[in-house]
Amino acid sequence: MVIVAIIVGCLIGAFIGINAPTISYTYSSYLAIAIIAALDSVFGGIASVINKKFDIKIFISGFFGNAILAILLTILGQKLNVDIYLAAIVVFVWRMFMNLGTIRRYYVEKWTNKIKSLKSNKDNKQAEK
Repeated sequence: MVIVAIIVGCLIGAFIGINAPTISYTYSSYLAIAIIAALDSVFGGIASVINKKFDIKIFISGFFGNAILAILLTILGQKLNVDIYLAAIVVFVWRMFMNLGTIRRYYVEKWTNKIKSLKSNKDNKQAEK
């Protein structure tokens, strides 16, 4: 149920984003890093549901905390004329791939076990004949 809510929220956000006015170049780096941070939290939330460790307080605080920290790093980097936000992008994208790996492994194992059980049931029915 939580995964459905997360997916629906992402779809609504994507729809709003597609229909939103164009963001100026000045703010595009802020928005990009905030989106990456938010996606990291979404994939982390899905992975924690799979691991049965989901806590809505952790998810909400991580969602906004990661986005705010990433934006602050971007601001600091622009003030120092250093691309600090790239470090945040690397970390968030690495974590997204790790969480995506957890999600993928879960569903591959689930499908594999289902296929094995279907095959086992078919073999048992043939043996009874």
